[in-house]
Amino acid sequence: MTNVLVIATIWLGLALLAALLSHWLKIATALTELFVGIIAQFLIVTLFAGFILGSDEPWIKFLASTGAILLTFLAGAELDPVVFKLKWKEATAVGLGGFIAPFLGCAAIAYYGFDWSQQASLLTGVALSTTSVAVVYAVMLESGLNKTNYGKTLLAACFINDLGTVLALGFLFSPFTIKTLIFFVVGIFVFIILPWITQKIFKHLGDRPSEIEAKYLLFCLFAMGALAVWAGSEAVLPAYVIGMVLAGTVGKNHILIRRLRTMTFGLLTPFYFIRAGSYVSLPAVFVGLFTFISLLLSKIVTKFLGVYPITRIYTPHHKEAMYTTLLMSTGLTFGSISALFGLTHKIIDSSQYSLIIATVIASAIIPTLIANIFFMPLHHLDSTKNISFKENDEQKII
Repeated sequence: MTNVLVIATIWLGLALLAALLSHWLKIATALTELFVGIIAQFLIVTLFAGFILGSDEPWIKFLASTGAILLTFLAGAELDPVVFKLKWKEATAVGLGGFIAPFLGCAAIAYYGFDWSQQASLLTGVALSTTSVAVVYAVMLESGLNKTNYGKTLLAACFINDLGTVLALGFLFSPFTIKTLIFFVVGIFVFIILPWITQKIFKHLGDRPSEIEAKYLLFCLFAMGALAVWAGSEAVLPAYVIGMVLAGTVGKNHILIRRLRTMTFGLLTPFYFIRAGSYVSLPAVFVGLFTFISLLLSKIVTKFLGVYPITRIYTPHHKEAMYTTLLMSTGLTFGSISALFGLTHKIIDSSQYSLIIATVIASAIIPTLIANIFFMPLHHLDSTKNISFKENDEQKII
């Protein structure tokens, strides 16, 4: 037990350091947690010649996975059904553009530029075609853009993008089995009846000290997550869909959302982001620096080609289009999942894995920093002031 508490102290100390850096540097906490994870792992390995950070401890894996599931669920719950109905064409166009161009472009660079195998190149294209819902949602939340129609449309585009990634990974590398069919059928049934059941439970059993709502939601997320993993998919995919179908119920319950955010951002997501950063091997990146830079530039350039022209069709603002393009260039959750899938199934080797993971994490940090510093669409934030005052009044009442 002493060892567990020591490791927990180290991780929460790193989380606190990341939060302080976020405050001092005025950037999203998710980014500083990634950076702290990278540097911490490098220093620990260098100074102590061991992996005492404990990234592979089962309980840390569980907390990190739970953080990813809840963060993805909250991102889905932020989607406004009314806004999505109005903006579905824009969200779909941006999401598909953000998937197709990087998938084809990065796969071509890996195959023709680095002479990687066809399977490894396709896996690279899949891993680098993603947009990180986790990073984008964290940035939206900290900036206040999650309350705007712009932020909700951007999150919807992220979902479309990652849906393309998941489908490509499944069709290219995972054979369709009876498990896949069972997951699909059960998922459709659950997603249809869940809003009705949730509304009944919240109405008759909600607002109690035992936090029945939170336990119920966690039960649903873990159950569907377990079924997804059993079927060869990933737990974060049904979590996002559950968030979307419950947006009209959970998303409007500001008190419950605030409690879930406290648990998620206060305890769980630091484990997720710091752990993701800890998997980057800086020596391996330095050895393959040219490949790493080429892959990173390939992802950002192809995202720009796929997203920016479509975004300009829907907005006259260059800064807003650039902000959308840069945030759509981020990658983390599904990118790292795809890379790990490739490594465990021997589609890529360990050096290719390190380069892809480093590219994925760098794409979560660099485009977001540039977007927040130079292209923040401040004109959207003015519309959130009244909402912020309303939420502050609710907090005072609580």
